[in-house]
Formats: sequence, structure tokens, C-alpha cells
Amino acid sequence: LTPGEVRDPTDGKLVHLDGVNLSRAWAMEGIASALPKDDPRVPALLATAKLHADSGLKAVSDKNYEGSHWLGSFATYLTTKRGISGS
Repeated sequence: LTPGEVRDPTDGKLVHLDGVNLSRAWAMEGIASALPKDDPRVPALLATAKLHADSGLKAVSDKNYEGSHWLGSFATYLTTKRGISGS
């Protein structure tokens, strides 16, 4: 999966892709944590999760209200590994 790209962070609809990126990263980390450590899918899941996390976390700022008022909650779930087993 390729992370969604937000070309205009002031577009209130388009900025939802940043939330999708954060949500995907969190979900992929959760899936990877539920698999056996030696499962061959784990490295790919974690690598893809990192791409989505990096993209989404870059968007968390106070520059634009369109994302700033809600992206932080998605970023918090991701960075604290909320609900992910073994965390």
C-alpha cells in the first residue's frame, strides 16, 4: 500500500488521507504484533506501517485547523500502540 498524499493541507476533505495513513500504520502494527515473530509477513507489514506513520506524523501540526484538531488523536493511538498486544 502506498500512503495517501495530501497536496493541499488546507483542504478539509483531502486531509483525511493523513488520518488514513495514521490509522493504517496503527492497524498494520497491530496485525504484525498478532502474528508469530517468525512470520514472513511481519517485516513487510512493519516496513509499510513505517511509511504510513512517517507520512501521517509529518502532517500533525498546528499550521492548519483542517487536520490539527483531530489528527493528534490518531497519532497518539499509533505512537502509544494503544490496544496492540504485547505493547
